[in-house]
Amino acid sequence: MTAHKNQGFIYSFLLRWFVCSLGLWIAAGLLHGSIDYQNRFGVVVVAGAILALINAFIKPLLFVLSLPVILLTLGLFMLIINGATVYLASKLYEPLQIDNFGVAIATGLIIGFVNYLVSTIIERSS
Repeated sequence: MTAHKNQGFIYSFLLRWFVCSLGLWIAAGLLHGSIDYQNRFGVVVVAGAILALINAFIKPLLFVLSLPVILLTLGLFMLIINGATVYLASKLYEPLQIDNFGVAIATGLIIGFVNYLVSTIIERSS
């Protein structure tokens, strides 16, 4: 891997980490009582890193395996996949507590919206 590609991967991962952390923090505020991160910034940052790693390595595999269902549901099954990644992150990192799978789906939707906003801002600034 060349240095330029390596820098691109690192930048992409750091941006994904930021978006996941910001999305989790916003979701915890909007879904008050359904997501517990013990009011600690560090929990959101670590959980965001775990979620970014899941999105980088596990989510593409889930996407490929469920492609027929995604096509049949016109993409709506991606909500389930996003919720599953958030739920998995909460199970892998105990300080982040998510009440149920429905909250995980809502959190995934919020993170997706934050990702859209951040991507739009970055595209317009460049």
